[in-house]
Amino acid sequence: MPVPIIDLFAGPGGLGEGFASLRGHKGKPFFEIALSIERDPVAHRTLTLRAVFRRLRGTEDVRHYYRYIRGEIDEAAFRRIPAVASAFEHAATEARCLELGKSDEASIDREIRAALKGQETWVLIGGPPCQAYSLAGRSRRTNDKDFHKDEKHLLYREYLRIIHVHKPTLFVMENVKGLLSSKHSGDPMFEKIIGDLSMPTEGLEYEIRSFTKKGDGSALVPTDYLIQSERHGIPQSRHRVILLGVRKALHMPQHQLLAPVARAVTVRQAIDDLPRIRSKLSRGDSVEAWRKAVQAAPSYVKGWRAESESVVIETMRAFAAAATSTTTGSAFILRRYRGPKRRTELQRWVHDRSVGGVCQHEGRAHMESDLARYLFSASFAHLWGYCPRLDVFPPKLLPDHLNVRFAGDFDAIPFKDRFRVQCRDEPSTTVVAHIAKDGHYYIHYDASQCRSLTVREAARLQTFPDNYVFAGTRTEQYTQVGNAVPPLLAHKLAKIVRSLLNEMSRGTRRQAGDAVQKMPAGSVPRNLPEQFPVLAEAG
Repeated sequence: MPVPIIDLFAGPGGLGEGFASLRGHKGKPFFEIALSIERDPVAHRTLTLRAVFRRLRGTEDVRHYYRYIRGEIDEAAFRRIPAVASAFEHAATEARCLELGKSDEASIDREIRAALKGQETWVLIGGPPCQAYSLAGRSRRTNDKDFHKDEKHLLYREYLRIIHVHKPTLFVMENVKGLLSSKHSGDPMFEKIIGDLSMPTEGLEYEIRSFTKKGDGSALVPTDYLIQSERHGIPQSRHRVILLGVRKALHMPQHQLLAPVARAVTVRQAIDDLPRIRSKLSRGDSVEAWRKAVQAAPSYVKGWRAESESVVIETMRAFAAAATSTTTGSAFILRRYRGPKRRTELQRWVHDRSVGGVCQHEGRAHMESDLARYLFSASFAHLWGYCPRLDVFPPKLLPDHLNVRFAGDFDAIPFKDRFRVQCRDEPSTTVVAHIAKDGHYYIHYDASQCRSLTVREAARLQTFPDNYVFAGTRTEQYTQVGNAVPPLLAHKLAKIVRSLLNEMSRGTRRQAGDAVQKMPAGSVPRNLPEQFPVLAEAG
């Protein structure tokens, strides 16, 4: 029987996907999402659809899911298929749209008990909303006198309450790097959270461990809990605090640590195989108008008076001449799968030939002036391998608004990295929910496409499988992707949790065997379970 997972603050399900995808004995799921709770109705729809996919996967009826995400049938027709209707019925109990902290606690507790079905060995996962802890969020509210009252500061208490009431075997809690330095009413938040999680109530204690360094809370410093995703095969410099809580009473041994990779996975390795598309013009878009705007972009660099002016203009013209894409992409692009003979770990994780193409790969619309900035930035990064900051931009390309007006003082320009290319031969910068607002921080390295990243490209950098489809408008899809935990990283964490549970199971069986051997001949053992679970390792 799979080990149940309760996923709180689930978002679109990145953390849960990593656990649910792990296989155990005879290829069967080792973990099972028993319940996921998310307050956002659009993310909840994504969770529901993914729960349907997991229910159909491994059966012939999964073909209907692929027909649906390809747009061959609409949602109404999809739901009318008996096997799909049954999967949706199950998903309605698995994925719940509830707001922790505001929804009735007693009803949430009942749902958790019903989902666990009496199983004592189970895992709690999730990440309380992080806006109040994030460095960017705090900088935006520096002068906000009511910042300390933000309820998001204390939403971890809902996570804590569920630990207190339901006593998981282990828990995994994720949050932003800013948690390490966040304060509430002048007191450090991280130390308080560690203290609370270590002893949720009298008689219930947890060791708060790190996934990357040995020891428990008494031997670790706050930065030991920080996971740098790019060191572990994720094509993104995403640094997050992830805590592993282990019940002290179970006396679990030291766990395996998250293994670093030999080489970082780059943006190009993650997204270069996706179809080439162009962006759109926000006004009067057509292929001809778009190409005209792209070809006019090098003229903005004239008069830059930099030593590299001529080489940049030449590079921009070469990319503009190569800007031949006619399609702007779509919700689904039909394409035959051509996988390499030797696939990388990331390719094995994200590729699915059954999709039959690429989902949610559509270019955004940009102003003509932004196309010029994108072409300049991507050409610059192509030449020198790093992204130009605003203080080296040609004057004609500086945005014309108050934030960057400067009277000749380049040092006074704020937000110097406002236009950021995701350089091809490095991991990307952190994909965050801000990607939903504009694409300026997420410019594609291929200057001939002259655009920001699509939802599918952002999802690839977050390591969502290609068969993972996000509900809602494109803006809502970007938000979900940016708020998620990379599923491949979660999968690696799940392997560590699995190894701990296996050790616990083996230890229990050894204790039972020793107890039987010590009994007098002919005695009947009492108070021992008839059978101990065998939790097999698998890839």
